Amino acid sequence: MKTIISPEINELMETIHYRPAVSIIMPFEPKMSAKSALAHSLQAATDKVEKELLENYPDEVSILVMQKLRDIISSLNYSTHKRSIAIYVSPVFEKVIYLDMLVEERITVDDSFEIRDLVLCRKQAHKYLVLLLNGKESRIYLADEDCFTRIVSTTPESVYAYINEVPEKVANFSDLAGRREKTMHKFLHYIDNGLAIILNAYQLPLFVLGPERMVGHFKNITKHNTSIIDYVYGSYQDATEKDLQEILGPHVADWKGMKQKELFNKIEEAAGKKKLAVGIRDVWRRAVNHNGRLLILEKDYLYAAEHGSSDDIIYKAIKPYNKFSTIKDAVDDVIEKVLENGGEVEFVERDVLKDYQHIAMLQYY
Repeated sequence: MKTIISPEINELMETIHYRPAVSIIMPFEPKMSAKSALAHSLQAATDKVEKELLENYPDEVSILVMQKLRDIISSLNYSTHKRSIAIYVSPVFEKVIYLDMLVEERITVDDSFEIRDLVLCRKQAHKYLVLLLNGKESRIYLADEDCFTRIVSTTPESVYAYINEVPEKVANFSDLAGRREKTMHKFLHYIDNGLAIILNAYQLPLFVLGPERMVGHFKNITKHNTSIIDYVYGSYQDATEKDLQEILGPHVADWKGMKQKELFNKIEEAAGKKKLAVGIRDVWRRAVNHNGRLLILEKDYLYAAEHGSSDDIIYKAIKPYNKFSTIKDAVDDVIEKVLENGGEVEFVERDVLKDYQHIAMLQYY
């Protein structure tokens, strides 16, 4: 699914990078917490930022940023029904964003703003595609939690459209069975070719439903295995859209697991084509060179780095860190670079990508 770049994320990405860039992301639920408790948390965050600024930046810059930060905090909206806030301040920019998500407190003073949590908080609709096969026709739907919408395909959906493309004369029952087999084979190939257009347009996981024998044939010939989450066997020729929704309910209940399976399919396909970058150093190099189509990473993965001999080379930073040259989180910078160049970003849980050094990226070419 294409990463949705909200206006807030886009504004942060377009902001001139100007040190120091202060990012504060923290819980903020005025309807559930006493104002005094929230004020105490905000003051603690302010004190932490001020301490780091004064230790690492000139006094005049620190004073300017702190004044901007205090102005923002003094004008926060205590009538909001949101659950957290993200505050961004630099000498040339200030922004507060109210988020409808639970977060853990995170305070960063660095070269650029933290955008990871804003990408994480985007709302993803649980949308998917459904291909329904039977002996007479095919149908394809765009589905979500609420409804099924049939997609009109340019490929003929009836098997009868392909009967005349198998012109052999029928002499006996065996010949008739063979002709039916060839017709079905031709029918399934046309369906699979038409799927390429639909999958490119929607970029969503796909379920294939139908009789076991027919679906088995389709499974053997399809070129879109990496997009197919599951095959569901049964005779659904007369199934209504409501019936299909109930049939697929158990399959989409574990949405996180379903998405994870889809992402692993894409990783394996890219690896087979030698279009996969693995590990932060390889991913960084590809991202800096504008070659990141899909970034997949564990949502808690961080990596402090040092610049190498060129912009596309980094090394793991060794403590004690050099405060002037260390990239405090190269992962967040990679996220920004991928989004800026039109790529997508997907997060998975901790250790899901441990075999891929916690981060992997599919390349454009």
